[in-house]
Amino acid sequence: MTQRSIQAGLTPTVIIRAGADVTVEGWESERVSAENESRGGLKVGRRSETEFGRLRAVVGERVLLDLRADLPKRWRRGDPQAIEVQLNGSGGVRVPLGSTVKVYAGRKLELSGVGGRISLYTGGDARLRGAGKLAQASCGGALDVECRSLEGSDIKLEAGRDLRCHIQSLDDARVVVSDLGGSWEGRIGDGRITLRLKAGGDVTLVTDQEVAPQGPDFIIGRIEKPKA
Repeated sequence: MTQRSIQAGLTPTVIIRAGADVTVEGWESERVSAENESRGGLKVGRRSETEFGRLRAVVGERVLLDLRADLPKRWRRGDPQAIEVQLNGSGGVRVPLGSTVKVYAGRKLELSGVGGRISLYTGGDARLRGAGKLAQASCGGALDVECRSLEGSDIKLEAGRDLRCHIQSLDDARVVVSDLGGSWEGRIGDGRITLRLKAGGDVTLVTDQEVAPQGPDFIIGRIEKPKA
């Protein structure tokens, strides 16, 4: 098992790329720590989100060439000092509690206790607990989300299998659902934002708010109350 850690601060941007399963946890530290479960390979370092290419030539311990290519300034939106973790196989990553996290996993993801902005893309299942602000999620398997809030005015969550969604602050939204049973739409409050839930299986919306069915057919799908 290989382990690496790097100083990151309280609110870093952390990009995680895993070839298989990955567990991501928030912890009370200013470091990002990662470990792999096999000899598949592990790399931790800084990489600008604006960097799209790098050419590096090394002979032994001597670096002959190290060139980086960045996006033009008008296209730059990401953190210029992002932390990148690369796991060729499966492993675990711990990040500061206030981190912004982007996860790309070949198979499953378990994420908990991360209070910043979260985006995730997985080939298998994904499960979020105690998460902060969800910006985007796309999963090849099932998606089970429990988070504080959403980022943006039009958000789409997608799952290849079942999708369970609990957004704690969801009190003013238009919810558009497409799942195995067809399509339905509901409104919470004035419908200020739009939340789109698309699944190859069943969608379950978890909320303590009243959901008003919308026309033309006024169909409503599966809605559950949060567990006490």
